[in-house]
Amino acid sequence: MKENKKKRSLIKTLALILIPVLIVIALVVPTNYYLEVPGTTQALNTMVKVEGHKDTSKGNFFLTTVEIVRANALMMIYAQFNHFATIYSAQDLTGGLSNSQYNLVNQFYMQTAQNTAVYQAFKLANKPYKMEYDGVYVMQVTKNSTFANKLQIADTITAVNGKHFTSSKEMIAYVASQKVGEAVTLNVTRIDGKKHTATGKFIKLSNGKTGIGIELVDHTNVITTPKVTIDAGSIGGPSAGMMFTLETYTQLTGKNLRQGREIAGTGTINDDGTIGQIGGVDKKIVTASNQGAKIFLVPDSGSKKLADNNYLAAKAAGKKIHTKMKIIPVKTIQDAVTYLETGKVDD
Repeated sequence: MKENKKKRSLIKTLALILIPVLIVIALVVPTNYYLEVPGTTQALNTMVKVEGHKDTSKGNFFLTTVEIVRANALMMIYAQFNHFATIYSAQDLTGGLSNSQYNLVNQFYMQTAQNTAVYQAFKLANKPYKMEYDGVYVMQVTKNSTFANKLQIADTITAVNGKHFTSSKEMIAYVASQKVGEAVTLNVTRIDGKKHTATGKFIKLSNGKTGIGIELVDHTNVITTPKVTIDAGSIGGPSAGMMFTLETYTQLTGKNLRQGREIAGTGTINDDGTIGQIGGVDKKIVTASNQGAKIFLVPDSGSKKLADNNYLAAKAAGKKIHTKMKIIPVKTIQDAVTYLETGKVDD
C-alpha cells in the first residue's frame, strides 16, 4: 500500500512538473508553419498625399490586411477551430525564398501597386502624367547565372555594359545579340536606393538565346504634377492597389465619392485598369466588418468557383460572420468609381 501511494505521489509530482513544461513548450517553441489571420483596417487619407490637395470629404477609404504569424503548437490547434485562420508551410508561403527575399518581393509589389495606382488615378481624372522607364526589376536569378550571388531580388538593372534602354524589349534584344561567355557589367540600383555594379558573363539560356539568367519585369515610374506620395509603412504586397487609386483620385479631383461612407476594399490595380484577385479575402472581410466599414469593394473574376473568385469567397465569409457590410463586386477601377457615384454595378 505504501509503495502504491509513493508511486501515485511520484506520478502526481512528475505531472505537476511536466504539464507546465509542456505548456511552455507549446507557447514558446515555434513550428515550421505559419498562420494567416485577419489583420488591420487602415485609413488611406493619412498614407496618400497629393501635393496642394487635401481629402476633406467625410467618411474614409480603408485598405485591409492579413497578419502572418509563426505558429506554435497551441496556435496550430487554435487554427483547427477557427474559420478565419489558415495554416501554411514555409514553402507554401514564401515559395522557397528566404525571409529577406520574401520581404523584398513584397516591397516590390507594394511599390508597383502604388506606382500603378497613381498612373490610373491621373488617367481617370484626365490629368497629364509621364511614364518613365527606369530599368528592369530582378524577380529571380537562375542557378546557372554568373550573377547568382551578386544580384538580389527586387534589384533594378539600369544599364548593361554602360548602355541604357527605353524598354525591357530593347535590353533583352541587346543581351541576345551578345556572345555566350563574354564579360558583362550591370549597373544596379537596390530597393533602398543604393547603386552598385556587378560583373559576370553572358550565358546560354534554356531557349538557346544569350542572356544573363534572370526573370524580370519592367520598372517604371510615373511623373505627375501635382506630385503624389504614398507611405504605407511596413505593409507589403500588391493588394491595396485599387484603394490607393480611389484615394489618389479623390484628392486629385475633389470628387466626393465616399458621400460620408466608410469604405474598405482590396484588389490589385493593373495597367489596363482591371482589378486583380488577392489572397486572404475572407480575413479582410472580418477585419473590415469589425472596423465598422459599411461597404467592401472586392475583385470579381467572373468565375463561378469560390476558390477562383474573391467576390464569392468574400460573400461566403460575410455570411459566416453575419456582417451587415455591403460586399460589392468590381472588375475594373471604373466599376468602383461608377458604383460609388451611382450605387450601381455594371453587369
